[in-house]
Amino acid sequence: MNLNNKIAVLTGASSGLGSAIASALVKENTKVYGIGRNENSLHNLQKDLGPLFYPVVLDITNQEKLKDWVSSTFSAENIPDILINNAGSGGFGNIDELPESEWLTMINTNLNGMYFITSNLIPLLKKNPTTTHIINIGSILGNTGRAGGSAYCTTKYGVRGFSEALFKELRADYIKVTCVNPGSIDTGFFKSSGINSHENMLQPSNLANTIIHVLETPDNMLINELTVRPLDPRKPA
Repeated sequence: MNLNNKIAVLTGASSGLGSAIASALVKENTKVYGIGRNENSLHNLQKDLGPLFYPVVLDITNQEKLKDWVSSTFSAENIPDILINNAGSGGFGNIDELPESEWLTMINTNLNGMYFITSNLIPLLKKNPTTTHIINIGSILGNTGRAGGSAYCTTKYGVRGFSEALFKELRADYIKVTCVNPGSIDTGFFKSSGINSHENMLQPSNLANTIIHVLETPDNMLINELTVRPLDPRKPA
C-alpha cells in the first residue's frame, strides 16, 4: 500500500505506541483519526503532528457513541483505508487478588472495544475499491502465559484468535488482517506488574516503523502475524 493520502483510524492514539504510530503515519502523508480518552494528550499530539492528525475523544467501549462517530465521519466519499486496533488496558495481579473492575476493564477495552470498532468499520472497508488493512496490536502474552497475568493474557490470546479468524474471513474482500505481537515496550504499560521500562525494551518509534513496513507491503502480500521482541531485554547495568 502506498500510504500517501490514505485514511487511517487509530485507537489508543494519545500516548506510547499509539502516538508513535500516529507520528509515523503522518510522516507518510496519511490522514489519521486518532481515538483516545485523554483530550489534552490528543490535542497536544495534534499540535505536534499538524492538520493530518484528527483528535477523536471517544471511549471505544461505548458502542452507541462509536456507531454515531463512524456514521457522522465516514461516507462513500471518505472511506478509511487502515484500521489499527492499538487501544489496550493492562493490569497484573494474582487471580484471587485482582479487582473485578480491572478484569472487566481489560475485557471491555482489549476485546469488546476492538470488536465494536472493527465491526462498524468493516462495511466501509469492503466498499473501498483498493486493498485495505487492519492491524491488531496483540502481545507475546497472547502466545504464552505468565503468573499474575491471567486477565491480560486472556485478552491477548483473544486478540490473536480474533485476528486469525478475521484474516481468513476478509481476505477475499481484499482486506488484510495482521496481528502484531510485541514484547516489552519502553513505556509505562507494565508498571502495575512491578516492571519499570528501560532503553533495552522495544522503542515505540522503531515498532511504529515496523508497522509502517507491514502496511507498505505489496497488495497481494499478507503478513498475517508478526512477533517482535527486544534482542536483549535485560535492564542496562
